[in-house]
Amino acid sequence: MVYPICLIGAGRIGRIHAANFANRPDIEVRYIVDYLPEAAESLASEVGAKAVDVATALADSDIKGVVIASATNTHADLIEMAAKAGKAIFCEKPIDLDMARTKACIKTAHDAGVPLLIGFNRRFDPNFAALKASLTKGSVGEVEMVHITSRDPSPPPVSYIKVSGGLFKDMMIHDLDMARWLLGEEPCEVSAQASCLIDPEIGAAGDVDSALVTLKTASGKLCQISNSRRACYGYDQRVEVHGSKGIIKLGNQLDSTVSLNQGTGEQSDKIQHFFLERYAEAYRHEAAHFADILNGKNQPLVSGTDGEKALALAEAAKQSLLNGVTIKL
Repeated sequence: MVYPICLIGAGRIGRIHAANFANRPDIEVRYIVDYLPEAAESLASEVGAKAVDVATALADSDIKGVVIASATNTHADLIEMAAKAGKAIFCEKPIDLDMARTKACIKTAHDAGVPLLIGFNRRFDPNFAALKASLTKGSVGEVEMVHITSRDPSPPPVSYIKVSGGLFKDMMIHDLDMARWLLGEEPCEVSAQASCLIDPEIGAAGDVDSALVTLKTASGKLCQISNSRRACYGYDQRVEVHGSKGIIKLGNQLDSTVSLNQGTGEQSDKIQHFFLERYAEAYRHEAAHFADILNGKNQPLVSGTDGEKALALAEAAKQSLLNGVTIKL
C-alpha cells in the first residue's frame, strides 16, 4: 500500500525529508507547503508533488501523514491542525520553545488519537542505535558515566540565534535526548556552565556559544555534555559510555576510510563537515520509521513526551546557568 503525505517546510531540512520520502515505494509525497510559494513550487516539482496551502492539504482525506519541517515557531500550530484533521505527525524538534505550549500540543495529539513522532534524528543513526543496543545487552554492565561531545563546524547567523531558543533548546536538546536514552534513567539534577568564546554578537543576542552541562540521575549515574558552536576541524560527534564492566565509544564519521602513511605517521581523511552529511543515513531511517507508523507496524520511537522531557532539561540548564545553581527536577 502507498500512503500519501504532506510535507510542510521547503527549506534545508524539508528538502532532505522530501527526497527521502519520495524515494520510498510505500510513500507518495502529494503536497508541499511553504510560506514562500516559489520554494514550495520548486520542491514540489522535484518530487512530483503539488504546492498547496495547509488547509488544502489537510482537507484531503487521503493524506495519512504530515511531516513538519518548517520554522520552530510554526510547529505547535501545525501539530494541532494536523492532529485535529486526524493525520499522523512527524515533527522536527522542538515541539515549541514554551513548555506549556508543548504540553498542550502533546495533549491535542493524544486526544485525537494520532501518532506524534519527534525528529531527534540521532536515535535513528545506525551507529548510535548499535551503541544503544550494545548497552541494552549489558556489554559494559551497569552504566555509570556518559560523555557526549557535540560541536558544530561554525556558528549560525545571529539572526538565527535570536529565534532559535538559544544553544540549550536548539543545539544541546539533541544531546539531552541522547543522554536520557543512553543513561536509561531520567536525570534529576542539572548543572550548567557556559561562555561566549566564539562570536561576541551571540552574547549580545543573549545566548552562549560554548557550554558544559552535567546531569545526574536518582541512582547517581552521571552525564556530561560538551557543546561548541565552532570546531574548525569538522562536525564533532562523539560518545563515550563507561560502565561497571567496561567502556564503549562512538567516534566521528570521516569522509572516507582511506588513510596514508609515508613513514611520518598515519593521516586519515577529515571529519564529515556537518549534520546533513553525518546524519544522512539517520534521516533515511527516520523516513522508514514514519512509514512503519503509517502502516501500523510501529509506534513512534521518539514521542511527544520525549520532546517534552528534553525541553525540560534544556530549560533547567538555562536556569542553572542564569542562577549559578544546580537545578533539581
